[in-house]
Amino acid sequence: MYDVIAEEDNESEATAGCGPLLSTDTPDAKPLRQQVFEHVRAAGRAARTDMTRAIGISAGSATTLTADLISAGLLREVEGLPREAGRGRPPVALEVVPEARYVIGIKLSDETHSAVLTDFAGRIVAHATLPSAPGRKSLNALLEEIDVLMDLALKEAGKPLSDISAVGIGMPGIVDHDTGTVSWSPFLTVPDIDLRSAFLSRFGVPVHVDNDTNVLSLAELWFGAGRSISDFAVVTIENGVGMGLVLDNRLFRGARGMGLELGHTKVQLDGALCRCGQRGCLEAYLADYALAREAATALHRDPRMLQSPSEMLEALFAQAKSGNEAARTIFRRAGRYLSAGLSNVVQLFDPGLIILSGERMQYDFLYSEEVLAEMQKLTLSDGRTPCKVEIHAWGGMIWARGATALALEAVTDAALGEARA
Repeated sequence: MYDVIAEEDNESEATAGCGPLLSTDTPDAKPLRQQVFEHVRAAGRAARTDMTRAIGISAGSATTLTADLISAGLLREVEGLPREAGRGRPPVALEVVPEARYVIGIKLSDETHSAVLTDFAGRIVAHATLPSAPGRKSLNALLEEIDVLMDLALKEAGKPLSDISAVGIGMPGIVDHDTGTVSWSPFLTVPDIDLRSAFLSRFGVPVHVDNDTNVLSLAELWFGAGRSISDFAVVTIENGVGMGLVLDNRLFRGARGMGLELGHTKVQLDGALCRCGQRGCLEAYLADYALAREAATALHRDPRMLQSPSEMLEALFAQAKSGNEAARTIFRRAGRYLSAGLSNVVQLFDPGLIILSGERMQYDFLYSEEVLAEMQKLTLSDGRTPCKVEIHAWGGMIWARGATALALEAVTDAALGEARA
């Protein structure tokens, strides 16, 4: 059966290192200098002898490459690795110089924006949250909110904006990572916004933008369960339904950088209206606004009453837990659509792990044994080990931390050479 692990809202840092722990099998591997640096950062601390085995280089190459990185101010020697009993002084280890670079990661959402400021080793220095203004907003209004949010994080860290090498932003919608263009987002008033250029013009800091589920997938790859898994999928259920996919330790974005919009795959022709304007999307049966839409009927609420979707869902969940059959039916129906969506993910990509994440994962009806059994029934997996499923009900800050990984990737590439030829 499926191994379902319910996680607490725990966003504490890993005890050592950040970034993927497994090497990639792709032929366009990163330069050796960068591989050495990233091995040290992933391990937290590493001896030169360790990297010769892990990367497959000679002791002489390890000495030359690490000397270069030390000279550049990116690595430093420290004592701290355990020594064998009776064998002289402890061996010298290497670690990332944390103050060499700083980045900010931002998660934008309908209700609350979150920011995390980290050093070059990926350790959290400061964090901040800011309520999002209700309704759709202009680009200028969004930049103003980002300005206030970053200022809060910078003040907590005691740093000026000039210390920040890059900013990563994750937001819902269709985002072209390569160009920094937001083709569509549920809380922007107009489509096709060049967020990268507008951000750089206002703040003078490079920004790297991606879909919020992609940055959550990076959070798992850099700081979470995905560090030791080469291939996994992340499916999120919140204000929308999103999906991120990691293949061979790399985030998959599609040919135009806008793939894997699981929430906008069609599960019912001419079905329920989705906020994207089309009908029958998976999101139209699972997302907050979709469940709240049905909750209004089940709870006999006047649709003109000013009640947020989250408040409506809390009331619906309480009713379902207390035995209200109409409320239970809504969750059961949503669970069946989720089963269909997850089975499609397994059928198409055969991931080693699916991580279900987002605020809606507090509603156990969506990951009950029945939902997972239905997923298995819809998947052609006879004779194979079922895909493992874990539940990570993270809060907003882990999404922002994933956005720091987006920025750290870019800053590392700039500091150590391009990741690919």
